[in-house]
Amino acid sequence: MFFNRGHKLTGTVVLMQKNVLDINELTSAQSVGGIISGGINIIGGVIGGALDAATAILGRQIAFKLISATSADGSGKGKVGKLAYLEKHLPSLPTLGAGQSAYNVFFEWDSDFGIPGAFYIENYTQSEFFLVSLTLDDIPNQGSIHFPCYSWVYNSTKYDTDRIFFANKTYLPGQTPAPLVYYRQEELKTLRGNGTGERQVHERIYDYDVYNDLGDPDKNASLARPVLGGSSELPYPRRGRTGRKPTKKDPKSESRSDSFYLPRDESFGHLKSSDFLVYILKSASQNVIPQLQSALSLQFNQPEFNSFEDVRGLYDGGIKLPTNILSDLSPIPLFKELFRTDGEQTLKFPEPKVIQVNQSGWQTDEEFAREMIAGVNPHIIRRLQEFPPKSKLDTQLYGDNTSTITKEHLEPNLGGLTVEQAIANNKLFILDHHDPIIPYLRKINATDTRKAYATRTILFLQDNGTLKPLAIELSKPHPQGDNFGPVSNVYLPTDQGVDGYLWLLAKAYVIVNDSCYHQLVSHWLNTHAVVEPFVIATNRHLSVVHPIHKLLLPHYRDTMNINALARNVLVNAEGIIESTFLWGKYALENSAVIYKDWVFNEQALPADLIKRGVAVEDSSSPHGIRLLIEDYPYAADGLEIWAAIKSWVQEYVSFYYQSDAAIGQDSELQAFWKELVEVGHGDKKNETWWPKLQTRDELIEIASTLIWISSALHAAVNFGQYPYGGYILNRPTLSRRFIPEKGSPEYDELAKNPQKVFLRTITPKNETLTDLTIIEVLSRHASDEVYLGQRGDGDDWTADAQPIEAFKKFGKKLAEIEEKLVQRNNDETLRNRYGPVKMPYTLLYPSSEEGLTFRGIPNSISI
Repeated sequence: MFFNRGHKLTGTVVLMQKNVLDINELTSAQSVGGIISGGINIIGGVIGGALDAATAILGRQIAFKLISATSADGSGKGKVGKLAYLEKHLPSLPTLGAGQSAYNVFFEWDSDFGIPGAFYIENYTQSEFFLVSLTLDDIPNQGSIHFPCYSWVYNSTKYDTDRIFFANKTYLPGQTPAPLVYYRQEELKTLRGNGTGERQVHERIYDYDVYNDLGDPDKNASLARPVLGGSSELPYPRRGRTGRKPTKKDPKSESRSDSFYLPRDESFGHLKSSDFLVYILKSASQNVIPQLQSALSLQFNQPEFNSFEDVRGLYDGGIKLPTNILSDLSPIPLFKELFRTDGEQTLKFPEPKVIQVNQSGWQTDEEFAREMIAGVNPHIIRRLQEFPPKSKLDTQLYGDNTSTITKEHLEPNLGGLTVEQAIANNKLFILDHHDPIIPYLRKINATDTRKAYATRTILFLQDNGTLKPLAIELSKPHPQGDNFGPVSNVYLPTDQGVDGYLWLLAKAYVIVNDSCYHQLVSHWLNTHAVVEPFVIATNRHLSVVHPIHKLLLPHYRDTMNINALARNVLVNAEGIIESTFLWGKYALENSAVIYKDWVFNEQALPADLIKRGVAVEDSSSPHGIRLLIEDYPYAADGLEIWAAIKSWVQEYVSFYYQSDAAIGQDSELQAFWKELVEVGHGDKKNETWWPKLQTRDELIEIASTLIWISSALHAAVNFGQYPYGGYILNRPTLSRRFIPEKGSPEYDELAKNPQKVFLRTITPKNETLTDLTIIEVLSRHASDEVYLGQRGDGDDWTADAQPIEAFKKFGKKLAEIEEKLVQRNNDETLRNRYGPVKMPYTLLYPSSEEGLTFRGIPNSISI
């Protein structure tokens, strides 16, 4: 027998008992009453569970077996040691985090066993727990070995294969110690599963599926939605597979339920669950919001705002609540933030940043244009390189969609330049929301509550660095058919009389389109949806000891969870997005059409800027490109962040891969990339632009792009939603009337009461209440947010000192960048940094505090 019972290794195990405040359990409630009763039970569970948390798992309830990384058994697999159990609770360990408990475990060991490289764990308790880590101390000739775990462990009967965890060593597949090769491969097989059956809550299987779970045809035929993904007509990135049964009325669609499967470790962590609960409950639209809307005295016989001052009442005075609503909900502590009671029964929203200093600055043309480069959707505007602007739509189906904007519309405001000269001098830009919406316009306008236009906005770059809108084109379908081309009208800027109000309305139609594109494409498709296949492929093919798994893991945190939640309440049939944004039931379908033009390489910031013509390559400029709009806050700040990300990734990749040949020889990396392209983004598998992933430069660019999308790009389009859009006048989400035509009663009404007409045209009260509630949630940082340049697992994520030092350097660089961005915002010559609303551009400041801060770059798409 190889064990020497006289020598024992001391291990310290850190874990957390099951979090009874489980976000998925709460969001599955069917009614406000269900949430309330569930909340009471949960609160009771916390009190009861806390009494025996420290002792319930002692007494041979949790067992461990070490696995050797240096000594093999007769089959070539690492030797497996004897069972050891938790033996002693360590309540005062100084390194414990909130909610964590530490225990001793003692392993029999001798030199023949070698160096531990992994361990098995068996849970004999009835409840799962969150295993944080195991640390072995004083191993002869080795010192300490740390095993980062961060995983839920269920009762052992739930698993077909034993749960295994590896030390924080990092190995390419070909460098794995021979005794660990089998265990590394078997763990990946477990995570891949067999692709069949309905997934269960305790499982950790990562697999793919199409978006066939958005509709609910069994409930109502009007809730049927097309399958996204798996076709050339509606291609889409893949989501995580749940294996739920098909609906009865449509075998291609998956049935829905209030709970949803996630690979268990993708669920929100303990702190995020308890901290985020208040805000996520606010977004449970099928529960809280409808009851509020039906009960609010403000709504009775007044479905519309009558003046801009009425809108301001949402922040200044709040909404008076009937006594019964508040008394029903106020006993539950979870609702304290939803109802900001200061002695009065009111629901009061925080004042959006866009009106905190200047309450009317949003109406100016300068602010309208500035938000295209410093707002919540700052990466759509492009340089105008042909005139008049043309369309890529099929002329057989949609006729001639060439813009009707003429030189005569533009040249009076070009400062003496001709259109040709302005184009040659890189002075003209366009915000083009025409082609994506034209195919859906007739369907949208057929509804009673939505009236829409396709829009084009042309802007002029002035000598002071600001953009000036020159013309807005509004296009709607031809009454005789789409093949006749649209009917278009051009509106020019003015602040005089009725024409001034028409111009304000024209800008509103542009912003409604921009809001839809932002929410469905910039925010949902181009960050949330496109990243999910990367999360799945990484977990299926890159071992936890693989360096690229360790590099990317922080940028996946909670992404699958928030995406699943979104499919349940945000982007589903008649969910928040369909209910409150212009595209309605065609929202996700239209995003699938737009995905046809998605190119992974172009998601890298420099490539995106060059593609849109707002920058050109220039080796003499910082970061190798020169901005044609010099004062472009999103681009200027973004390039600083991009360069820091790429520098860190380059240093990290170069440490583990000594040559390009090592990339091609990495079997896990190649399997990851092959499946990502052919399955995860399988509708685009034949595109020639995919990197081949055969060189270090390609890996660096891929990883940098993915990190950019998950962190900085998402931050730029997410955390400004409430600061800009919380004032519905500034960023309306709906248009409900066509623009008044001269000689019509609507035109006369506009002349008499322009604010009332404006408010009857944009988002009404109920939808505004929903919008504000949701985007306030989406714009907040939780208390346990982990920001770019930080890791939630300290310095123990790898045993290699050089990558740790490189990562610390990355963090310091980001801190220096933040100081630089602060200085930029203090430069009053950079007018686009703050604009008429006096709102400095802070969305790409790397750090943030908790809450609604309008700054901060989290590592991942966690909301």
